[in-house]
Amino acid sequence: MLRAFRDAFRIPDLQRKIVFTLLLLAVYRLGSAIPTPGVNSAALSQANSGGLFGLISMISGGNLSQFSIFALGVLPYITASIVIQLMTTTIPALEKLSKEGEEGRKKINQFTRYAAVGLGAVQALFFSLFITSNPAYIAVGWTPGLFTILVMVLTQVAGIAFTMWIGERITEVGVGNGISLIITAGIIAAYPREISATAQLFSTDQVQLLSLLAFIAIILITIAGIVYVYQGERRVPVTYARARGGAPTGATARAGGGGAGQATWLPIKVNQAGVIPVIFASAMLIIPNLIASATATRAPGVNAWISSNLVFGQPLYIALEAALIFGFTYLYNSVQFDPKRIAEQLREAGGFIPGVRPGNPTADYLGSISGRLSLWGAIFLVVLTIIPQIVQRITGITTFQFSGTGLLIIVGVALETLKQLEAQLTVRRYDGFISKGRIRGRLNN
Repeated sequence: MLRAFRDAFRIPDLQRKIVFTLLLLAVYRLGSAIPTPGVNSAALSQANSGGLFGLISMISGGNLSQFSIFALGVLPYITASIVIQLMTTTIPALEKLSKEGEEGRKKINQFTRYAAVGLGAVQALFFSLFITSNPAYIAVGWTPGLFTILVMVLTQVAGIAFTMWIGERITEVGVGNGISLIITAGIIAAYPREISATAQLFSTDQVQLLSLLAFIAIILITIAGIVYVYQGERRVPVTYARARGGAPTGATARAGGGGAGQATWLPIKVNQAGVIPVIFASAMLIIPNLIASATATRAPGVNAWISSNLVFGQPLYIALEAALIFGFTYLYNSVQFDPKRIAEQLREAGGFIPGVRPGNPTADYLGSISGRLSLWGAIFLVVLTIIPQIVQRITGITTFQFSGTGLLIIVGVALETLKQLEAQLTVRRYDGFISKGRIRGRLNN
């Protein structure tokens, strides 16, 4: 792998892509240190170090906890992308647009940008109202009012638009998926500070050596498990009775020549939904905290019950989060993976699954496989979400935000980026990151 990195930097074009990507990520991180006008970022950061803004602040790299100019960052874009993606499978006009090739994709991306700006403006308004409701969060020289709220909302909308531009430029000109790399950079940016705080606990004997070693071992085991499950897939064999001009979406060619009787497979990933069910579940569990904040003075009993039971790490919170993750996993997978559509595509292309009749039997067969994989994917996400909460309660190490969601994002983005670099090196006849041997081209055979 070290030789692959060396080869990547030896290629001028690839070197420029890597440097361009790093520079844009540095610009994003620089903007994360600039507070929104009118906000006392120090007071806000201390008050919201966890709980209500936990997952959102982690994904934004701590930007939300101090309400920087990139406080919302790519979160509205992610939400808009998920909504548009779900609408594409249910609204015929959008579904037709998605099948129009590059032009259709550009239009859908444009709709996603507009939706992201609109959602971002609404989210910025709510957070601005929350900040201006507490005079301690207002910077010196500013007063709560319409002008302050307007400045905060406009600043956040501009930050959202600029963040989307950075992500798109990285995707088009740089290496990897820009939005994913921005999220990963935000998560990793908090690690040095958290590692330093954890080391301080150990140096002052507040954490025992055995607890620290167990904590590190569980993190390493979790990363290994994420890599294993992330790469895991069920390969359904597909045979084509005639020469085919194209394969259905998701089909991957296997060993064998072209023409009649060509054998391929249809890969179905174990974790098809990624981290989306976890994000949705966490977003749903933020609602009780918002209710608790709104009823702090009017209904102190409700506020006390929510604050003691529906908070990160509590048994009821963990049980509800697990149930929501299961539900959202099945819902998202049912929308993303349509067995009837894939069965129809296979029949139109002259393909069939050996031992399974085309049409409805094929759809039922693929649906049963997807359902079983969804179960294991949901279990994986639940374990990935619950284990860090249990480990932190047992070891007492709360300075390092050990998040299975964060690790899943980092590992997934790293693997996808390495695959892109692998493809670039393969084209240029260099050893890749994953290859075990020297890549042989046609002239070497």
